[in-house]
Amino acid sequence: MNAGTKTGAPAVDDDLAAGMRAQRLRDLIVGRREFLNLRQEEVADRLDMSARNYGNWERGVVKEWTDGKLFQLATALEMTEFQTVRLFLIAVDRLPDTRPIGGRGCVEGPSLDAFLFDYAAMMEALSLPTFLIDHRWEVKSANAAYRELFRGLSHHPGAMPSASFLQFGLFHPDAPAILVDYRNWQLSMLAQLATGLERHDQDMNLRRLQRDVHQHPSLREAYLNDMQTWVLGAGADLVHHEGTARIIRHPDPLIGLQSCRLVEETPRALQARGLTRITLVLTELDAEGAADLMCPRPTPCGV
Repeated sequence: MNAGTKTGAPAVDDDLAAGMRAQRLRDLIVGRREFLNLRQEEVADRLDMSARNYGNWERGVVKEWTDGKLFQLATALEMTEFQTVRLFLIAVDRLPDTRPIGGRGCVEGPSLDAFLFDYAAMMEALSLPTFLIDHRWEVKSANAAYRELFRGLSHHPGAMPSASFLQFGLFHPDAPAILVDYRNWQLSMLAQLATGLERHDQDMNLRRLQRDVHQHPSLREAYLNDMQTWVLGAGADLVHHEGTARIIRHPDPLIGLQSCRLVEETPRALQARGLTRITLVLTELDAEGAADLMCPRPTPCGV
């Protein structure tokens, strides 16, 4: 092999990688626009540019993707936080750094324990199920309404809702009985896992959870294929889901099926400790939501 061949090989590899990245970026941008049923001209109007210039954006004819351009594009295409992160990773191979994405790692120790003790007392006064999580969706504290929602569950190592909301939803055999529209719950939880891994790619607990997912064929298929397609449209993790309501079954028969929205309300004191507060807003299920229950749903895998 001559010197010219040796020096030329890396350039070919770089060109191939660049081409693949450009195609992934185009698939994301065009796919999102088509999901919204928008023409190029309509997106161009939102960006205050000509349709020709926007067409260059879709074709990848951009000299430099700045944070400003990417945030403008994400806004024009109504992208959620999850989709925006993916847009940055594909376009510039890094997370956004001009907007806060996620919190810091959870600070452990006596000061956290004391804070959680005081905050838990406040949460107990709330009538809606409320819980605190870290970036892994491990539950650090929960109120009585949350515990009541999941009372009577059979014990399952590593997948109890008092320990991890994600692992409960993905692996507990009783999860579909409570998370009634289970397919949507499952895909959004897998999207949440992907979001966590993109932000905390060295977190061994998240990587272990990902391995557990890959060990089960149905979850692996959903994670590698179905979730990617679902994200393009729904575009979200558990919380940032464009206001979509899901369906949940309360163990009290007088309450029964409820529409459920996950609402994030996180004061600075929690953010500083790497925690997020999630409230499950439960309301009476309408007729349309009840009709959706006729769709078949998968069952979770055992760990």
